[in-house]
This record gives sequence, structure tokens and C-alpha cells, in this order.
Amino acid sequence: MNEEIDIYQDLKMRLISNGFEHGAKVRAEELRKVYGCSASAVREVLFRLAAVGLVDFQEQKGFRVPKRSPQKLIELTHVRVLLEAEGTAMSIRNGGVDWEARLTAAHHKLSHIEKRIHATDDPSDLVEIWFASEKEFHQTLISACGSETLKQLHSRIYAQFRQQLMVADRNFEFISQNIRHHADILEAALSGDEQLTREKIHNHLKRHLTGKTMGD
Repeated sequence: MNEEIDIYQDLKMRLISNGFEHGAKVRAEELRKVYGCSASAVREVLFRLAAVGLVDFQEQKGFRVPKRSPQKLIELTHVRVLLEAEGTAMSIRNGGVDWEARLTAAHHKLSHIEKRIHATDDPSDLVEIWFASEKEFHQTLISACGSETLKQLHSRIYAQFRQQLMVADRNFEFISQNIRHHADILEAALSGDEQLTREKIHNHLKRHLTGKTMGD
């Protein structure tokens, strides 16, 4: 079981961070060799990833990475805004000082990384840590909402959203905007203003509502 968990986590990260091309076939036999495990273990992991929307499965055709889709990105963005705005508002009500401290720490880490990315011509060494830190900040926003269902659904939507953008995001053309947006969200959340926080989250993500931010 631990082996499958490790494979699941590694494959999940590869699927949302450009480890596979969009539309590419994911072959269990090749992955079996990579991970040094049984084909059945790999297939079990792939079915779990299909259940959360990170691979597509068809009988007789096997597993594939989902293709890029402007309409899918628009839908994922809309749902993510709804979940993140509501979850953060609930966290503001329920989180207290502990949540505020964790959120501030997560933002400090993310801000430091994004400023380093902004200052370099080659951010390739910072891609993976940015993915992890950006996810940590946004998950911390909703972490005190009190609803496991909301957090689980947000995690699934966030992963699919990130997968749709895994090519474009590596260019970091948005980084100066991100630095400002994340600071605005933090400030609004710490002020306890639920409506302003909702607006800042929407402002942060609204550029994806056009479906045109996936890259070439």
C-alpha cells in the first residue's frame, strides 16, 4: 500500500507539472519499469488518478493525459473561484490566530519564491517548489473552513486546473501580477473582510475565465 501511495503522489505531480504531454498515452508497462513494481500496482494507481480526473480511461484504448481545453479551463476556474472564495470566507470566521499565522507563513514562502522567479531569467530550477508553495498557500486559505467535503473537492479541482495550465505556467509571464494578487488576498483575509477577500480571489483567477491562458 505504501508503494502505491508513493507512486500515486509522484505520478500526480508529474501529471500536473508537465511530466507528460497533453493527450499523451500513459503506458502501464513503461511505468512499471520506471517504478520497479507490478503492472497491476501501476494500473490501480492509474485508475485512482482517472477517478480524480487527471487521466482519461477508455476500454481498449487505455489511459491518456487529458487534452488542453479552453472550455474545461473556464469551467474549472469558475468552480475553483466558488470553492476558494466560500472556503476562505468560512476560514475567516472559524480560523482564528492559528489559521492567520499559518496563512501568513505560507504566503511568506510563496512570496519569496515568486520574487526570486521574477528576478531571474531562468526560473526552471524553481518550478517544482513554486508549484508546491502556490498549492500550499491556496489550500491554507480554505484549511479552516470546517468542511472536509469542500477541501477534498477543491483539491481535485485545483489539480485539474493546474494540469490545464502546466505548459503556460512554466513561462511565469504572470509572476509580477501573482506577487501583487497573493499579497492582496492575504491582506484582505487577515482584515476579516469576507466580501473583499472574495473579490481578491476572483480578481486573481479571472484571467483564466477567457480560456486563453493555456499557452501555445
